[in-house]
Amino acid sequence: MKMTIKHFQIEYDAINRRNIFTNRDTINGRIILEAMKKTRIQSLVFKATGKASLRLVNYYGNIIDREDERDDHNHLDKIKYYRIKQDILKEGEQDAFSVPDWNVIEKGRHVFPFSFKVPNRYDSFIYSTVHVVLKQPMKLTKKAETHFTFVCKASESGLMARQHGSMNKNIALGSGKVSMTVHTRQRGYKQGEALRVRLEIENLSSRSVKPKFVLDEKKSYFSINRSKIQKHEILKEKADAVESFSGKKTVIKEITIPRELSPSILNCSIIKLEYRLKVYLEITCEADLMVKLPIVIIPELSEEDPSGRPNQPAWMSQPVGAPPPYEEYAMYPSFPFGV
Repeated sequence: MKMTIKHFQIEYDAINRRNIFTNRDTINGRIILEAMKKTRIQSLVFKATGKASLRLVNYYGNIIDREDERDDHNHLDKIKYYRIKQDILKEGEQDAFSVPDWNVIEKGRHVFPFSFKVPNRYDSFIYSTVHVVLKQPMKLTKKAETHFTFVCKASESGLMARQHGSMNKNIALGSGKVSMTVHTRQRGYKQGEALRVRLEIENLSSRSVKPKFVLDEKKSYFSINRSKIQKHEILKEKADAVESFSGKKTVIKEITIPRELSPSILNCSIIKLEYRLKVYLEITCEADLMVKLPIVIIPELSEEDPSGRPNQPAWMSQPVGAPPPYEEYAMYPSFPFGV
């Protein structure tokens, strides 16, 4: 059977430098089809889908538990957010007594534009795809697919409010008291933004104390009958010690949010990504005093598109239809953790 379609692909236009789309953005793109001769087309259908899915796989050293890997019922959860379908070339009507009304395209390159608006009915990271299905009479169905990165537009409610936390401790054997109060200007921060921390210390003890600042992340995965939690320390910084009986002292620390951090995922029932600021006071010969404050990483959604050309995330240079790379879990938000 001779091939009639030489080239078949789908592409879309980036709208900002990070190639990220958010709620209610319009995605414009095109389907490119190159025919080697005059060709009959039964139908050409464009589809856009958004979903989150999770599969947890047991590992024993370097060995995967293949029985668990096959047990999709126990370890695979999916949430479908939307599905959009557009008939680019609609299949002609026919009955048992008529000749099918096929679409016919001439030899050469053909471009079919598409456009759709990302729905506003969800607020989490999702695995988003656009794909097209080509049907020809008496030939195998052809498919082309690509992925795009969706990030929820964060609600400003509560993210710009100041927050604080306090702790105090009586030192053993009547050696005095230590107290601390931690303040931050807001709860939400963009990648690359400075997180300014004000730490108020009152050391009325015979022990010296040393401030320590930690930003960590917590990844939670919830399958039907199994869950998994991973914690990871992003960065750690220290300040000068506060000597015994030094009274009140204020320490100001600025921590830069790493640009490579993934934005927080807080509203998906099967996947969560949370960040916390932990401020410690290391006390000589005593358990640390600690205050924890939640931090929300907000995506940077620049409107600038430097090239104006179709673009895709770097990890998409892989076979059509292949999912993004993953570690011991297959979690399909817009891009995988660990990158």
